[in-house]
Amino acid sequence: MTWIEGAAGSGYDVDHLPLGVVELPDMADRTGTQVATRIGAHVLTLTSLAAAVRTPEDVQPALAARDLGPLLAAGPSTWSRLRAWLTDLLTDATHRDDVEPHLHAHADVRPILPFAVADFVDFYASEHHARRAGEIMRPGGEALLPNWRHLPVGYHGRAGTVVVSGTPVRRPYGQRRTSEPDRAGRLATYAPSRRLDFEAELGFVVGPPTAPGTRIRPDDLSEHVFGVVAVNDWSARDIQGWEYAPLGPLLGKAFATSAAAWVTPLAALEDARVELPPQDPPPLPHLAVNGPAGYAIDVEVRLNGHVVSRPPYASTYWGPGQMLAHLTSGGLPLRTGDLFAGGTISGPGEDERGCLLELTHGGARPIRVGSDERTFLEDGDEVSIVMTASGALPGSRLRLGEVAGRVLPAD
Repeated sequence: MTWIEGAAGSGYDVDHLPLGVVELPDMADRTGTQVATRIGAHVLTLTSLAAAVRTPEDVQPALAARDLGPLLAAGPSTWSRLRAWLTDLLTDATHRDDVEPHLHAHADVRPILPFAVADFVDFYASEHHARRAGEIMRPGGEALLPNWRHLPVGYHGRAGTVVVSGTPVRRPYGQRRTSEPDRAGRLATYAPSRRLDFEAELGFVVGPPTAPGTRIRPDDLSEHVFGVVAVNDWSARDIQGWEYAPLGPLLGKAFATSAAAWVTPLAALEDARVELPPQDPPPLPHLAVNGPAGYAIDVEVRLNGHVVSRPPYASTYWGPGQMLAHLTSGGLPLRTGDLFAGGTISGPGEDERGCLLELTHGGARPIRVGSDERTFLEDGDEVSIVMTASGALPGSRLRLGEVAGRVLPAD
């Protein structure tokens, strides 16, 4: 057990130890950014700690950096030694005097985006979401296109629009289709989106880079991915619906993607691993998995403080290892800080739909949000997404870093 008071049962015990980067603006002797971990209601600044106490040789230079980039690039052996070192410091009370000067209340620090996002790829891995979205956006057509069960469909997003949780999101402008042509025969208008949506997703943070031509097997996920973050891939459905045929999303999803400030290591999620849903037809050999390749992560989406959805990640059809294998199957090189997400998390139930597009049947059926109704997001709305999973300690529930944001009016 940890000697940190209040950490047990908090979601941030020693079986979790998520990593992030924080600013300490009010501490003149430690001004600037620091690599940090969460433990209970505290943040432990690892940059200052590693400079003050004996630290494993390969860990110390990674923690001396001002973001997670060098640590991500260091790879699994360094990640493992870091967790072992932190666990020893936080469970052996003889280290208390050395560690306590580097503990800060979580409320007293400002988390920032913990790594430079190299590339962002978003997949479409939930069959429940893909089928419902297809029915809504392609009425009368095939809900699930023939390729969907053969590969994890995805698109390349904009790394520069990934923002840290808490960053306000401004309603985007774009082209959307009109019901009738104007006098010049145009079927589109340029205006702020009227159908702004959230998407509850799980993102995966890539560690060491790979050389061009390197192909990764699904079962080698943990060799290349450091951890996970909760993601909200904000979407302008009217802009998306007009532009995405036949090449896919662009501006409808290129204005903001919010990511949690804390990265939960894959090593902390070993007890949350589960089998994937049955895959029919069986994947081609380069996408085949052996053993549990999914994660049982519970998701809760709140809109203005009211729970509107609880989608289960365990129902996601394509596993993260398969997404990574498909991404690299043509020889694409990975870069440290690459972020890929699995798309909207949705389950079979009415209350397990991870976006308003599904919850409102494309805006046709408003949902109750407290005393209000919503079809899509309005200015001032606040969305927060929290994820939990089983930890290694008896009865433990890890609480992944929250991802939250508020909608600002169009500029």
